[in-house]
Amino acid sequence: MTSTLRTLHFKLLTHGTGQGTTHSCDQEILRKYDIVPSVVCAMCCLFGIIYCFFGYRCFKAIMFLTGLMFGSIVIFMLCYKERVLDTQLSMEVSVGIGLGIGILCGLVTMLVRSVGLFMVGLLLGLLVAVATLVVLEQFYHPRTVWVPIGLLLGAGMFFAVLTLQWQRFFTVLSTSVFGSAVITVTVDYFIELFLLVQYIYERMKVAPVQPVCWYSWVILGVWPVLTFLGVLVQFKVTAEGYSHTEVFISRRQRRVQLMRIRQKENKRKRKKHHKKYQEPVYRRKPTPVRRYDGDVLSPVSRHFEVVL
Repeated sequence: MTSTLRTLHFKLLTHGTGQGTTHSCDQEILRKYDIVPSVVCAMCCLFGIIYCFFGYRCFKAIMFLTGLMFGSIVIFMLCYKERVLDTQLSMEVSVGIGLGIGILCGLVTMLVRSVGLFMVGLLLGLLVAVATLVVLEQFYHPRTVWVPIGLLLGAGMFFAVLTLQWQRFFTVLSTSVFGSAVITVTVDYFIELFLLVQYIYERMKVAPVQPVCWYSWVILGVWPVLTFLGVLVQFKVTAEGYSHTEVFISRRQRRVQLMRIRQKENKRKRKKHHKKYQEPVYRRKPTPVRRYDGDVLSPVSRHFEVVL
């Protein structure tokens, strides 16, 4: 387990010899796949498909997975890179702590809808900022690391606020963008062993520019294509006629309906109980009024008599 975690960490963040820094396009990539990273990438590809095409439909699950991802990654990086109580934690302990706190964060984002929507919008802003850095590198190379940091924070907060305002549209957009990004990363692993991911990571660190092969740009082109398809499929097929607010409204309506039904049943039981123990009441009919010849007639009747 330790070796597999270290290989994942090495392939994502390595800057050593071999494929990490110097790789020519004519050179054949030595593909040596490990079992655990391959299984993890395959599972991530499956989750990416669900995110991309069924994100808004699986609203609760998406909220939970987003909180789990943010919480586990942040806590893992803090525990693994920093000292905790003057002790350096191992990778296994850091992963366990990150998963535990990530599950708590996932429950919070799933149960508190505003927090979940904020995290979904923040994720969309971060991905838009990463794409902006990749495009910006083709025209301008930032000289300080504060440029990507400011862009990441600014775009994340901006899209988080927009997601809270227009929830349906930006939730669909965020799930499509993130799902297609996960699928692109898995394709990059199985084709060139995270060379594209390493290039994007270097752009965030403002490292010197390394040449990128043409097939890396082809793999990167999968991202916008899948994003467009995901948005189209969700709006036309999977998310059509579905609203995440109906889940909360229907539960409240069910409670109100149950309360009304119980109140009606209680009233009926009270009426039946009251009728059973109530004594019958007999009322006498009023005596009919008999008319005689000397009765006084109304003016209207007199008028009719005169006419006749």
